[in-house]
Amino acid sequence: METVNWKVDGMSCTNCALSIHKYLEKKGAGEPKVNFMEGEVQFEMPTTSTKEEIIKGIQSLGYKVRGQEETIKKKWLDNNKERALFCLVFALPLFLHMLPGVHIHFLMNPYVQMAITLPVFVIGMGYFGKSALSSIQNGIPNMNVLVSIGAIASFGYSVYGTLIGQGMQYAYFETTSTVITLVFFGNYLEDASIESTQRALKDLVKAQKVMANMIVFDDQHKEVIFNVESETLKVGDLVLINSGETIPMDCKVLWGEANVNESIVTGESVPVFRKMNDTLLGGSTIENGSVKAYVTAVGNDTVLANILKMVKAAQGEKPPVQILADKISAIFVPLVLSIALLTLIGNYFFTEIGFGQSMLRAIAVLVISCPCAMGLATPAAIAVGLGRGARNGVLFKNAKSLETFKDIKQVVFDKTGTLTTGHFEIANLHVVDEINETDFKALVYALERYSNHPIAKCISGTWKTNAAQNWKTIEEIKGIGIKAMDKEGNEYWAGSYKIIKDSSIEDGHNVYVQKNGRFLGWVDVTDQIRPEAKEVINTLHQQGIHTVLLSGDRKEKCEQVGNALGIQEIFSEQSPEDKLNCLDALLSVAPTAMVGDGINDAPALAKATLGISLSNASHIAIQSAQVILMNQGLKNLPMALGLGKKTYETIKENLGWAFSYNIVAIPVAAIGLLGTWGPTYGALIMGLSDVVLAINSLRLFKKKLV
Repeated sequence: METVNWKVDGMSCTNCALSIHKYLEKKGAGEPKVNFMEGEVQFEMPTTSTKEEIIKGIQSLGYKVRGQEETIKKKWLDNNKERALFCLVFALPLFLHMLPGVHIHFLMNPYVQMAITLPVFVIGMGYFGKSALSSIQNGIPNMNVLVSIGAIASFGYSVYGTLIGQGMQYAYFETTSTVITLVFFGNYLEDASIESTQRALKDLVKAQKVMANMIVFDDQHKEVIFNVESETLKVGDLVLINSGETIPMDCKVLWGEANVNESIVTGESVPVFRKMNDTLLGGSTIENGSVKAYVTAVGNDTVLANILKMVKAAQGEKPPVQILADKISAIFVPLVLSIALLTLIGNYFFTEIGFGQSMLRAIAVLVISCPCAMGLATPAAIAVGLGRGARNGVLFKNAKSLETFKDIKQVVFDKTGTLTTGHFEIANLHVVDEINETDFKALVYALERYSNHPIAKCISGTWKTNAAQNWKTIEEIKGIGIKAMDKEGNEYWAGSYKIIKDSSIEDGHNVYVQKNGRFLGWVDVTDQIRPEAKEVINTLHQQGIHTVLLSGDRKEKCEQVGNALGIQEIFSEQSPEDKLNCLDALLSVAPTAMVGDGINDAPALAKATLGISLSNASHIAIQSAQVILMNQGLKNLPMALGLGKKTYETIKENLGWAFSYNIVAIPVAAIGLLGTWGPTYGALIMGLSDVVLAINSLRLFKKKLV
């Protein structure tokens, strides 16, 4: 089944997304996903419908599928800004005529007012009315239902009064024109506000599209350099990147040295030194130096593209706090229609203001209410939170993980490669008499080259040899080591002290080697504590978070690292199963985050309340984690915790505003406190209510997180 990805313009809140989602389900589309913040719709194409039919259906809801101009002709007045400006031309004379002391004689004629209002009404109903009707047909009435009913009521009442010759008593044409104009204007402000919440993501998108200096060779094997767009590059192409230029795609350095600013990807503004065979991340900038490199990944396979994909996917996820708002949004429009009807009846029968003024109050209720505010409250904050995280090298795989940070009371750390650098050096070795040192190194290399453990990588990288043993069988036993068998049936081990059966052999070394149960020697490596680790642990303690070290390494080394960093609880010599049991015990006490980077950590990362992995971690660890720290270190861990908590606070503030606004605004409109210009004020206030949410969400970019 074909998967379709479309950009859809015109969505402004959860109700819009729900309308499209329900329409796609009705058409038989598989797994529809609608992200109104990004304007993206994804689904599996049904066999019962064509793309043209679905495009027309989405358009009938009041939205536009971008890039389908050949299928659907571009409409006149195709965006809210154009519609608002067009309507303003006609609404302004009627609006000015109502100001105290302003009297324009020809506008006193109701037929003239009707003629001026008619273009505004037609444009308004062409957008709001059509969308309202389609939303009702799909079972999710949207904001446009309220606007349409208000406009139809005021225009119809005014036309009726004009036709019976009592236009001066019935004329509310200015209400129709100003409401439609101001709602269009409010929608435009809303679009601009939502767009501003996406600015961090847009920076990443811009970094993908640059020019590149491609290197080719002429018939005399001389280099020729010419400019191409980065999108045209392929894996294996050669590029020249000079000082001040953006790295076009993920590359590996062939020649030259440079200081590279990788902040767009990792959030680390301090330039990093890159030399031959080092990797370069697409979107980064060469601050000084010049390199020649070959392209290793393009398009959707680059690190930057995967970051964008992850952030967009997370924006499409709904955190738990959104569920209540969605339920209320789904019943909000019918509820407001009921309140408006009660307002009309109550004011007409129980006050002396007459039908005209009662109707104005009912219209004011319709246009001042704002389901969009409730639908926008959570996504706006999530978009800014995810954007700030991505800009600072913290990636959230889903919106739920961003919210979950608020509950974290304990953080569990693996040791090797997490609290330490993972860049080992061989410190010492011991070999028994029956094997010489050269053969011992070749044997250890032949075993350790099959492991991804940092210690194994250090040994295999240092003692690399072409005379490697060919094994009949070889497997890695998690938490213990590497076990192999040669063609003669001899069994070999390279692993922790757990493989040793002879009690006379001292404990305390990193890797033990044996053949058929006979001890052959041991290898020791050294590892350094990450320079940022101490500060990170101290910051967590200041925030009242309990810290735990959970490692498979020896007790002495774990205590050495744990005590140096001031970690409050230490568990050493833990197998993967032991780690899970220990984590179970910790989770029973309080919500717990796990930070790790190895294969052994993957089960614990998946089990924790929140799994956090480093960007240089093993692939399976990254897949198991919900949060990835892109700076290859712990530096941004406190920021990630702070961002999660501040984002949740912002969501609560937004929802508080959305609910409070509607709870206060609707009764105010219903009892007539907005005066005779109630609908006009209501439309203006409604449009600005969403802008308040966007501005509050944007404050997340500046809030102090640690």
